[in-house]
Amino acid sequence: MTLSSGGGVTAPDGLGDLGRLAGLRAGGELLFAGPLTGQLVEGGKSNLTYCITDGEHMWALRRPPLGHVLPTAHDMAREYRLLSALAPTDVPVPEPVLLCDDPDVIGTTFYLMAWVDGTVYRTLAETATLSGDEAADLADQMMAVLARLHSLDPADVGLDDFGRPAGFLERQVRRWGKQLAASRSRPLPGIDELHDRLARSVPESPEPAIVHGDYRLDNTIIGADGSIAAVVDWEMTTVGDPLTDLGLLDVYWDGLAAMSSSVSSAVGPASPFPRFAALIEAYQKRRAVDLSALPWYVALGYFKLAVINEGIHVRYTQGQTVGAGFEHIGDYTISLIALGHAALQEN
Repeated sequence: MTLSSGGGVTAPDGLGDLGRLAGLRAGGELLFAGPLTGQLVEGGKSNLTYCITDGEHMWALRRPPLGHVLPTAHDMAREYRLLSALAPTDVPVPEPVLLCDDPDVIGTTFYLMAWVDGTVYRTLAETATLSGDEAADLADQMMAVLARLHSLDPADVGLDDFGRPAGFLERQVRRWGKQLAASRSRPLPGIDELHDRLARSVPESPEPAIVHGDYRLDNTIIGADGSIAAVVDWEMTTVGDPLTDLGLLDVYWDGLAAMSSSVSSAVGPASPFPRFAALIEAYQKRRAVDLSALPWYVALGYFKLAVINEGIHVRYTQGQTVGAGFEHIGDYTISLIALGHAALQEN
């Protein structure tokens, strides 16, 4: 993607005219020191993130995807509120800078946050550069951060109304069933059966907590000192059952390790990382939880990922995606459905 400057020059898809963005003010003062350049940050397949710079400083801009958008999803104001609540805590997040709901700027609501320097590990080739000790330490850090997030009292950070914990899992199953209906454009064998099996076997939830909703290795930024500098992509965050984060992380960590796909994380047998059992042990050292029902949460993770993946596939078929890596994404939905059924066999 070629960087484009403001002042009437066409920007990367999704940013409109960067000259309008350059005119943003915060506290009555111009936010930027001069003409802007912007570039899509590759890796995301849902909400879009761009690197914005005025030549002196850098920011990250987040906006909803182009085209087909699922109901209740991609709420920029909600995501910005979450970052503002977590910024003073010991959960590392990018500093929120500005929320803009004026559609005349880039055509949709968006927000700016401080740019966080560091490394995002997305591929096995990248994680292969880590030593075994470095990978084990990073995995332990991930679970320490997740345990800190889950240990926060939502009311203490002003997020007591951010979700409805009562009946959370039942609503999750129903919600993702509705999202499936909104994204259905072709036959998906087995997905309705998976939804029904999940609905019939909902476990009892532990105490509610702030749930990231998509916690995985490539949603962390690793600083030069090897520590987690920031956790990103909070678009699915709510207050609910924290075990949903563990179930989905298991999907990314072990479940998709052998799957050559754009939805799999940069872990697996060829990487230096420990298996997910070690991550669970690291988490339980910080939070004592009953994980006997974890296979159900893993199956829910596969179902959610299948629905999300199918929504991306729909946008791709309509020519409404930005970036590369979408041409085979529809095939992965079918695999995810099968893996969800297999996980339920362990429950």
